[in-house]
Amino acid sequence: MKPALISRIIPDSIASEMGFEAGDSIVTINGLQPRDLIDYQFFCADEYLELEVIDKRGKSHFLEIEKDYDEDLGLEFETALFDGLIQCNNKCPFCFIDQQPTGKRDTLYLKDDDYRLSFLYGSYLTLTNLTAKEWSRIEQMRLSPLYVSVHATEADIRSRLLKNHRAGEIKQQLAWFQEKRLQIHAQVVVCPNINDGKHLETTLLDLFSFHQGDIPAVISAAIVPVGLTKFRPDKDELIPVTTEKAREVIKQVQELQVQFKQKCGSTFAWLADEWFLIGKEELPPESHYEDYPQIGNGVGSIRQFIKEFQSIAQEKLPSQISTPKQFTWIVGNAVETAFQPLINRLNQVDNLQVDLVALNSLYWGQEITVTGLLTGEDLLHHLADKNFPKNVLLPSVMLKHDEQKFLDDLTVEEVAKKLDINIIPVKDINHLLDRIIE
Repeated sequence: MKPALISRIIPDSIASEMGFEAGDSIVTINGLQPRDLIDYQFFCADEYLELEVIDKRGKSHFLEIEKDYDEDLGLEFETALFDGLIQCNNKCPFCFIDQQPTGKRDTLYLKDDDYRLSFLYGSYLTLTNLTAKEWSRIEQMRLSPLYVSVHATEADIRSRLLKNHRAGEIKQQLAWFQEKRLQIHAQVVVCPNINDGKHLETTLLDLFSFHQGDIPAVISAAIVPVGLTKFRPDKDELIPVTTEKAREVIKQVQELQVQFKQKCGSTFAWLADEWFLIGKEELPPESHYEDYPQIGNGVGSIRQFIKEFQSIAQEKLPSQISTPKQFTWIVGNAVETAFQPLINRLNQVDNLQVDLVALNSLYWGQEITVTGLLTGEDLLHHLADKNFPKNVLLPSVMLKHDEQKFLDDLTVEEVAKKLDINIIPVKDINHLLDRIIE
């Protein structure tokens, strides 16, 4: 196990005052070596700490720290996992990792199934590769809620989907969470002709059966359409979700939602926004989404974005700007209709013109594409020889989190140079509006 490598020191923190530097590493805390960020936070809660540290020059130090209970030291780390990533042992045909072309950056091919990332960041895991030791740690440290890819509760269907015989244990695992008074958020990726229809109904009813008591084991469920690319393996049994299938699933789930609402006062199971986009149906109203328990699965994300945009725009947008400006705002064509009112609002500002350019991804071979999957190649294909404002607003969700690089490894600089445009990455609504009116 490697020491925990420090990447940043928070200003005016205990660590800053003690002279910690980025590049230093923590070996032990009170004699214990932390496996991950969870251990680090747990060990550092004490008022008295003894740290073994290796500085960035390779020299060892032993430090004593007295602080308030639960007071943070002010350290950030290169990774949340100090002992390495728990890799996925399933072979799901719909896994996006396996639907990518070869030869891109290594991080695009990491298949995690790590309960720690689920607890810390809300990533989904399958529970198929947990050892008895890890189950015990989840219980002892009360690592809840976790986010679990269920897909089906019938043992044969789930085993078929995950290509793993252990996948059929899901109902016993849900019962374990219920017994230990721990909780999960569930995800169901619907693959037509495999886990849809009566199987989807069975899955949602089974999950709802664990939504009981003062601490329900299953807090919520998200239903997501399978996403396919042209790079997926041959003979994978998968077919894309059609408009007709989307409407069928919407109708089926909405009927169940009425039952769930009557029984527990909550919708419980939510349809991802993509169903309505594929089915060409109106998105539910904002009130439908309650406290957005499945926002990470794209459940209500468009409604939430529109609401936040309208609120921030009301505060920030002037009636006019002094100098005429023109922009192109790039998005995936999945949100083209939903975002049109936002464009209309921006263009109410005198001297401002914003054109929405909604693209599908030829790179992935998709007719309908969410913004985060657009690549540099898609921009080059769609925008070459087109007449549009050359100041291009680009949502940073399309880029690597720590680098201006698309999913296809093209850089923002390369794309901008080839198209002779000025690309302006924007990370959120505030940033978008600031760049427009600054």
